[in-house]
Amino acid sequence: GPGISSYADDPAGAGASLKPCLDRAMKIVPAEQQRETPTYLGATAGMRLLRKENSTKAEQVFAEVSKAIGEYPVDFRGARILTGSEEGSFGWITVNYLLETLVKFSFAEKWEHPQDVEVLGALDLGGASTQITFQPGVPVEDRNTSVFFRLYGTDYSLYSHSYLCYGQTQALKMLLAALHQANSSAQISHPCYPRGYQENVTVAELYDSPCVRAPSSASPALVLTVTGTGDPGACGTAVQRLFNFSCGAQWPCGFNGVYQPPVRGQFFVSS
Repeated sequence: GPGISSYADDPAGAGASLKPCLDRAMKIVPAEQQRETPTYLGATAGMRLLRKENSTKAEQVFAEVSKAIGEYPVDFRGARILTGSEEGSFGWITVNYLLETLVKFSFAEKWEHPQDVEVLGALDLGGASTQITFQPGVPVEDRNTSVFFRLYGTDYSLYSHSYLCYGQTQALKMLLAALHQANSSAQISHPCYPRGYQENVTVAELYDSPCVRAPSSASPALVLTVTGTGDPGACGTAVQRLFNFSCGAQWPCGFNGVYQPPVRGQFFVSS
């Protein structure tokens, strides 16, 4: 279902939304081990944005999810917002653990570090942010993007960065806001929507996120009519304008001037 940030106006619903997950976990974890099973809730970019917008609502959501998890026989260690690099690196661990590049059950019936296997980089497209995490061949020069793990007896030095606002939902919002501001009228032509498709959105709904700033002249109640023109070339151009690919002289970058060492190896993409 939707993330816990979508329950900003119904915090109890956020707690209830976790119960099917927890019930399933209780069927999988043996009953005698449940009370000693460490359990954490790590929230991601949706909650980062909610905390910026309304910290009281964010705290209420955390209180309710903590209450819900606290009703289960587990060793609950707390609910908090992950940093962008934690979000990226936990995704990287998940991908590599599942693909058995970190540890493998050998023919000798032992858990071993697989030899001659390259770890994969991880790309993760979320709703409010997108992450890139990989093992570069050079030292990471920006401490904020450097992550170190010791996993199953092997050391890993990683580069990880999370681009807030560049998840699918928020990026589409930024795109629509850019199209609106380009012509400042209540009629918006959208090249990425199919020709003939039409929807109405108020200025208040379009600019309800910290990722987009409303022009001072815009009236919140104004209804905008968005009409699809189905133009792939113009769509690509409009999307590209949301990114700044010039790096400047300081160091190599991904986009928007964010430091990124040269990419290396194969990548696994998830969304």
